[in-house]
Amino acid sequence: MSSRVYVHYHHADACSKARWNARETFRFMYDRPWKHVLDFYSNAVEGNLSILNLFEPKKSLVHDDGKTEEIPLETEMETCTRKDGRSGRWERVNFKIVLSYNGASFDGWQKQPDLHTVQGVVEKSLGGFVDEKKAQLLKKKCKPLEGRVLVAGRTDKGVSALNQVCSFYTWRKDIEPIEIEDAINKDASGKLRVVSISKVSRSFHPNFSAKWRRYLYIFPLDDAEPLVFDGNHEKQRNGILSEEITEGMSEDDELEIEETNGIEVIEKSSDFSVNKVDQLLQQLQGKLLSYKMFARDTQAARNEGPPTECFMYHARAAEIRLSCSDYVEGRRVMCVELVANRFLRKMVRVLVATSIREAAAGAENDALLKLLEASCRRATAPPAPSEGLCLFDVGYADFDPQTSLIS
Repeated sequence: MSSRVYVHYHHADACSKARWNARETFRFMYDRPWKHVLDFYSNAVEGNLSILNLFEPKKSLVHDDGKTEEIPLETEMETCTRKDGRSGRWERVNFKIVLSYNGASFDGWQKQPDLHTVQGVVEKSLGGFVDEKKAQLLKKKCKPLEGRVLVAGRTDKGVSALNQVCSFYTWRKDIEPIEIEDAINKDASGKLRVVSISKVSRSFHPNFSAKWRRYLYIFPLDDAEPLVFDGNHEKQRNGILSEEITEGMSEDDELEIEETNGIEVIEKSSDFSVNKVDQLLQQLQGKLLSYKMFARDTQAARNEGPPTECFMYHARAAEIRLSCSDYVEGRRVMCVELVANRFLRKMVRVLVATSIREAAAGAENDALLKLLEASCRRATAPPAPSEGLCLFDVGYADFDPQTSLIS
């Protein structure tokens, strides 16, 4: 079987020679003081500070409770009572659980063998609230006594969340929300916290009922190592190109790094304008577009499976300052706010990295729109580090532009 030949993606625009290749983009992304961002998210998860205070004017958001408008919760519970015991979808009690967790402490959301995941911790905590019939069934199958949760969106390893939404149902009627909250917080060891919990309509689904998701990405601007285009920078901070760092990269990203080793060295910008990133992202607002070139770990071309189109309600970037004990004025960071009806795998991280790369190259404002039409994913940048990404909230009513954090 003949081996495939991979080549570097050649951009045809005027700033193609000024654009960082994958290796240079990767180095620029990872050679930042990420510890301060991680500390900030940790404090936000613990409730010691509010991320809303970073924005001017000060913001205050009110989230809906996930109840359906068609049937009030109390009426639904009265009219759907069955006489045949536990059976029936509408007999169960559904709880909406809003969680905040520090991504650096978990191996992502999804439960996996021998890994410390958010789903694993939550479902283990809910084991005491399953009904007797289910408990007996689990015991008969030699499975652990655990609940089952549905989630609005699975986050990758290292990604934090401040208002992640999940749901849990049971046929037991004697459970109060405060009992579930105490059980989860007890097992979370301070790395995960219940923001709120409430009984909701049994038709509520945290993923399918959601109308939009909002992600924030915080990118440090201070104390970065200078980007040197010498072609031989094999070992960066913490082994940037080591197996540990490149483990989460897609095949497309890794191959481009391998193929750019011999490219001619030219003078390129080692910085970017936050203003320019903002202009690039604004071009995506209010449009239904296919983001398959900005996705990873999914097939670039497929005839089956979920569509790749996403509607971007809001896409902005701004420079803000993180409060910090060793910086009186706070540390300079860029905050990217993206709100869409759905996001593809690693889409936000690729969008952020590509926006920074295009801004540094001085590309036209419609550069991201043109990249959507590329024929190969190597046209976009490798994903930015997961440490900067945070699922801020999930909405179950129509998105209101007035609730945008960056305007």
